[in-house]
Amino acid sequence: MAQDKYQAMGDGIYAHVGGPQNVAKLIHCMTRVRLTIKDEAKVDQAALKKVPGVLGVVQEETLQVIVGPGTVNKVAQAMVDRVGVALGDPFPANTQPPVESNQSAVEAKAAEVRAAHKAKLKQTWWRAALKHISAIFIPLIPAFVGAGLISGVAGILANLLTAGDLPTSWASFITVLKVINGGLFTFLNIYVGINAATEFGATAGLGGIIGGLVYLPGVVAPITINNVFTHQPLSPGQGGIIGVIFAVWLLAVVEKRLHRLIPDAIDIIFTPMLSLLSIGLLTIFFIMPLAGWVSSSLVGTINWTLQVGGAFSGAILGLAFLPMVMLGLHQILTPIHLEMIKSIGYTGLLPILAMAGGGQVGAALALWIKCRQNQQLVRLIKGALPVGILGVGEPLIYGVSLPLGRPFVTACIGGGIGGAVIGMIGHIGAITIGPSGAALIPLIANHQWLGYVFGLLASYAGGFLATYFFGVPEPTSADGTIIEPLAVDTATVPETPSARATSSDATQFVAPAAGQLQALSEVPDDVFSQKMVGDGFAIVPSHGTVVAPVDGTIVSIMPTKHALTMTTATGLEILVHMGLDTVALNGDPFTVHVTENETVTAGQQIAEMDLPAIKTAGKSTTIITVITNMTHVAAMTSFIDQSITAGEDVLRVTSQSES
Repeated sequence: MAQDKYQAMGDGIYAHVGGPQNVAKLIHCMTRVRLTIKDEAKVDQAALKKVPGVLGVVQEETLQVIVGPGTVNKVAQAMVDRVGVALGDPFPANTQPPVESNQSAVEAKAAEVRAAHKAKLKQTWWRAALKHISAIFIPLIPAFVGAGLISGVAGILANLLTAGDLPTSWASFITVLKVINGGLFTFLNIYVGINAATEFGATAGLGGIIGGLVYLPGVVAPITINNVFTHQPLSPGQGGIIGVIFAVWLLAVVEKRLHRLIPDAIDIIFTPMLSLLSIGLLTIFFIMPLAGWVSSSLVGTINWTLQVGGAFSGAILGLAFLPMVMLGLHQILTPIHLEMIKSIGYTGLLPILAMAGGGQVGAALALWIKCRQNQQLVRLIKGALPVGILGVGEPLIYGVSLPLGRPFVTACIGGGIGGAVIGMIGHIGAITIGPSGAALIPLIANHQWLGYVFGLLASYAGGFLATYFFGVPEPTSADGTIIEPLAVDTATVPETPSARATSSDATQFVAPAAGQLQALSEVPDDVFSQKMVGDGFAIVPSHGTVVAPVDGTIVSIMPTKHALTMTTATGLEILVHMGLDTVALNGDPFTVHVTENETVTAGQQIAEMDLPAIKTAGKSTTIITVITNMTHVAAMTSFIDQSITAGEDVLRVTSQSES
């Protein structure tokens, strides 16, 4: 059943990105499913964000669908299983054209041109480089987290053993933990080489060999290899990850060229050999020493900056990190973090940069308090705040602070304050990369976790105070204007000789279920959201009891029990539709308590929905209430999106009669 849930999420994502046929490749990181899209014009981001389980959507070099840690790997696997490929493999070409949307030809062409122009603007060399770096390391992030946590446990146990708090019999177990951790970090260059080769289009095995050359395998003292330029002995590991990425990129260039030049009959023999020989020699004698110098200089410069700059350096880094994330520049930091971990055992950058997420949390808390009357904003914050505390900042960035403008700036200020505290304390580092926020606490090196927590609390407080006093847009949400409230548009019927309000009656609608009131335009179903069958409202139910939305008569009940129609004394014809696409469930999750021609009153129970069963089947539970004869409507009041109980007033409709 759980797998059905993840498959439903995956199918929901496919439905709004143009289908699997519009996806070239799919990978995932710790929080995001990353899709390489063929035609961006076919992506409906608004609908994508409404897929149950999706926390947010980010469009950069890839389309990033945020579903959260723990869920992302299951959703991504379900999506590639549906297509029949492995994670990271190219999707097969699909001869079936994607289903066309109901845009006009002109609108579709305009969207295509806009997408092409947008894609053209993106194709800068540095964005391409960042895209490659991201793709190389994202598949390794779960490994970094797992191995890092094991290393942290091993370190704690080793300290307890040294202090005499554990018996000596624990020594072997601690050694085993270190061996498991070493399975990643000891051979990390090889894994990077394989991933880089896959990303750059070289043979993966050859990329792994190039990565392994950095260790100088087979060279054991007293044997040495002297650099042909400096005549000094080469050091194993020199150049590290930076050298591997550059060397494998050259490997891809050479291998592709040789594939074109060497005849097919001998290509399988000579292309791998010549590629490996040429790039191998270049790696050992030139790239390794040069990249080693670059890495040492870079790590040394960063450490010096943090030590000398202290609070000032921490403030600048913490302040600037969120804008770096917005521009995609944070990807370049991954190899730098890893080089620092290899060099000194931890990265002092990551705890400082993590303060930016703390500033977001503080800003969100301030908005919650100052704008508590804006129910839509409060709901967004409630959903995004828990994962934000754990270091997943995208829902807060893209759903709360960035759309409002000023809170994004004040969140950056909070990050700067937290970064200053970390920089002032000094020597706070993380033993691996991946987590952030509170989730990074177990991975802080050298028992400095208390200093990290202090910095995190400072970033919360800084973001909160800066936002509370300076970051709330005016006017505040007391009148619902910070984020435009969802509301049913006032229906205005064109005045014609055959449809003119000569007499009117008002009909009061109540909520057919407890839950979240929603504008019809927000429903992820074109028939309803585009008001093809009429206007009304929707509710995302929190309980399965369904009541009559108005006083009236039951006209018809669908055999599948998922929908029924009513009429009112004022002449309105009403459709109550329980769930989306639930006709396929053959009535199993529904119990109807009324019969056709029965008279009911508003608030009277008419049906019961088995919400867990509907969700397990991968269907939306949203209840739609629609007036199907809109020519009979003179006016509809508006309402604000809010939590509501069954039977509570939600809408007032004034009817008209023909003259």
